Amino acid sequence: MTAYDPENIFAKLLRGEIPAARVYEDEQTLAFMDIMPRADGHLLVIPKTPCRNVLDASPEQLAAVMQTVQKLSKAVIKAFSADGVTLQQFNEAAGGQEVFHLHFHILPRHEGDKMRPPGTMAERDVIEAHAAQIREAVATL
Repeated sequence: MTAYDPENIFAKLLRGEIPAARVYEDEQTLAFMDIMPRADGHLLVIPKTPCRNVLDASPEQLAAVMQTVQKLSKAVIKAFSADGVTLQQFNEAAGGQEVFHLHFHILPRHEGDKMRPPGTMAERDVIEAHAAQIREAVATL
């Protein structure tokens, strides 16, 4: 397996080198909006420490990320009156991973809705509005 690249986009985001619509942060994890959302409220959860994916993550990194995934899943259900959530997590290029920093996608889902196709950038004001909805929901959990 290839070594962790500290110049990947999520490492740069953690260092504040690129902007993100942050919705939640604790000592070990960060949650932020996906800029190409496949559903309204689509966000990502990452560990603040380096690891490529679940194949090299420590049990502590996985536990911290999953606690945040659960918390934010509840928040997006509340914020978007969703019927459920889809979680996505990819490992290595053959597994569909594009950014090589461990991350989980959380997508609020409504009965009968289909996910949007990948690769379409959302308007910044829409992303920020969705981030505000999720931050408000997190505050009430």
